[in-house]
Order: sequence, then C-alpha cells, then structure tokens
Amino acid sequence: MVKTDPDRPEMRKAAAPREVPLPWQTPKPDSDDPNAAVRIRAIMDSDAYRQADEDVSFLQSDDVRSVRLQLDFLKAEYGLNQHDICHTIVVFGSTRISEPSAARTREEAARKRLADDPDNPKLRQAHAIAERIVDKSRYYAVAREFAAGISGCLDAQDGGTIALMTGGGPGLMEAANRGAFDVGAKSVGLNITLPHEQYPNPYLTPGLCFRFHYFALRKMHFLHRARALVAFPGGYGTFDELFETLTLVQTRKIDPLPIVLVGREFWERAVDFPFLVAEGVIDPEDEDLFSYAETADEIRDQIVGWYAASGRSVFRAPAQDR
Repeated sequence: MVKTDPDRPEMRKAAAPREVPLPWQTPKPDSDDPNAAVRIRAIMDSDAYRQADEDVSFLQSDDVRSVRLQLDFLKAEYGLNQHDICHTIVVFGSTRISEPSAARTREEAARKRLADDPDNPKLRQAHAIAERIVDKSRYYAVAREFAAGISGCLDAQDGGTIALMTGGGPGLMEAANRGAFDVGAKSVGLNITLPHEQYPNPYLTPGLCFRFHYFALRKMHFLHRARALVAFPGGYGTFDELFETLTLVQTRKIDPLPIVLVGREFWERAVDFPFLVAEGVIDPEDEDLFSYAETADEIRDQIVGWYAASGRSVFRAPAQDR
C-alpha cells in the first residue's frame, strides 16, 4: 500500500482550486492567433460539440429512434416505481362522454341551433348525437363510483397498492381518475403526444401523468401492471386498446386477465361477436375472454369473480380498514 502524506502540497484534496490552471482551461489567446477566438466559438457552437444528452436535434433524429424507444419506456417505468405503483386496474372509455351536467348543456345548445334552422341535416344529426351523449353520460357516474371503490385497495397476493390507470384524457377516463381523487388515492394517466394541443384531466396525481411519443410503449405500460381491464363505451382509441388486449390474451402472449365491457347494449351493437363466431373468424371460446357489466358493483363483482374462478383473490382492503 502506498502511504500518503497529507502535509505534502501535491497530496492536497482534489476538490481544492488549482493554483495553476490546466492548459485547456483557457482558450488560445488572440495574441498567438488573431482568429483563434472566432474559430473556437464556431467549433463550440456546432451541433457536433453539444453533449449528446443535451442535443435535441440529435435525440430526435432517425438514427436515435432505438434510444428514444428505451427512454419512452424507462421514464414512465422509473416514475411508477418511484411511487410504488405495482398493480393497476386500467379503465378506457370515450373522451366525448362527459359528466351529465355538461352533456345536458351541450344538448340544449344543439337543440337551440336546430330550432333556428330546423331543416338543416347537419344540425339534426348534431342534436341527435348530443342526445345520445346525454344518455350515455350516466356512465360517468359509474366509472367514478367504481374507481372510488377500488382505489387504495391492496393486491391480495403481495399487498401492493392497486392504482387506477387511464389514458389521462377527459370524458370517461376523467371520471375514473376523479373517483380515485375523491377518496384521496393515487391514479395514473398515460397521455400520448399528438400534433395538436391537449390537456390531461385535472384529477390525476401530480407526478403520475406520463406523456409518450410512441403508442407501442404506452400500450406496454397499460398492460405491464394490469390486474384487469374495464372498457366503457368509446371510439377508435377504446377499440384499439380493447382489441389489443383481447388479442394478447387470446394468443396467450400475456397471462389472461378479466376484461369487462361496460354497457352491454352499446357493445353488442358496436361489435357483433356472435357474427364473428358464426363466420369462423374467432372461436366460440373467444367470447369467454370478456364479460359485461352495467354498474360499479357489477364491474367489481366481475373482476372478483374472475379471480375466484381461477382460485385466487384480487382485492384486499387497505391496512387502515382491516
């Protein structure tokens, strides 16, 4: 072992300022070369000189897509782990189905516009749609009640908290996050970057709303911790996530999990599953991959019943309630 002598000047602490600057700590003086400063500034201002993790143009280039894919996954993974989010119940549903009061306000506005121009086919269609949204706005309360009932529950197997997760947008996703907010529980939102301005709903937990560039990585996080999927009436986005999950479960690419479709009348009209069976494009057993529910209690019962049928439990009351 080499012995050091703290009294020797050359053994002073490394953090102490140097008496003599290192050669590269000062630029080449203009007295040596009148153009040195201009050249050095041009070098340091170039993209190539910029540190890689601070070079936005480089990070957004096609050549670095693989790194961006990793970052898209890792940032949310890191954030969820920091908040101890181990399990989730994922809720999807239309961004257009608002709470009943807002839906009625829009219907009244549509009705007034139609009254001013009763023969306008577009206004008739807009009013009919507004009426349908008012009818479906009852699901806002169902989503909110369901989320409030399961938020803060513990996973029966390892005791980890089960968090409510949505796409973070308005409508029925807002309702679910709001239910968790009502009972003071954490809830997660996974937004996606779009070519137009958007806002997350206000009931997400700060620090638990993540914005993704890639749909694929967002989808991965939706199912990575999922203990169940609950799909309310919705459009393309809801269909996308629902059928992605059904395909993964059907092919056993992921372990089966309960998939609950809320609003049987809507789903049976939107997707004719018996027709798909009759046409031979899915098997009869594929209709058993999901179940229907109408109320918050029915959604929970379907999830609990699915786990009970497999000999397992899913929910455990929070510690303070036991």
